[in-house]
Formats: sequence, structure tokens, C-alpha cells
Amino acid sequence: MIRTKRIREEPSGDDGARVLVDRLWPRGVSKEEARLDRWEKDLAPSNELRRWFGHDPAKWEEFLRRYRAELAGKEEAIARLRREAGEGTVTLLYAARDEEHNNAVALKRSIEEE
Repeated sequence: MIRTKRIREEPSGDDGARVLVDRLWPRGVSKEEARLDRWEKDLAPSNELRRWFGHDPAKWEEFLRRYRAELAGKEEAIARLRREAGEGTVTLLYAARDEEHNNAVALKRSIEEE
């Protein structure tokens, strides 16, 4: 199972593997507070795509298309997440305020649709 969660939310026992999928470390969050299993910054959108999107819901569908194109070269990391999700829960962590339009939601959707 794959879940998404804001990194500022309290970690819980049912999070499973906690994986940060943002390119930049979230401001104001310590590594101790985050309680990550790992940081997969290579699975985050490029800086150019992140800036272009700017969490604008009107750009969401185009963001999904462009982000999937960027993920095409990252099959190994995606396969690892898929494997882990088959064995237990994986929680993809993100820093964005928008809980519906962010890269963790897009990554989860991409993994589940393949």
C-alpha cells in the first residue's frame, strides 16, 4: 500500500517506510522530527518543472504528463517503491500545503497506474 502525507504531520506507527520525495529539504523540519527511512530526491520533479507548476491546480494535468516523462528514466527507484509497497506500507512524504496537487500524489498515481 502506498500513502501520501505531509512531512509536518506527526509520524505514526502505520506509516510503514517513510520516504521523502521532495527535491528540497522542508524548511523548519529537523531530520529527527521527520523520522525518514530515506530521501528519494531523484524521484522529485526537476527544479524547472517544480517552478513551472507552482502548485497551481489549473496546471495539474499538464504537470502529471510532464512529471511522468521525467520519471521514465527512474525505473529502478520506482521498482523499489513498488516492491516495498507489496510487502507493507510506504508513505510518500511531501512538504507542499496542497494535499491534492503535489508530487507525492502524482508519484503515487503513476506507480499505481503502471
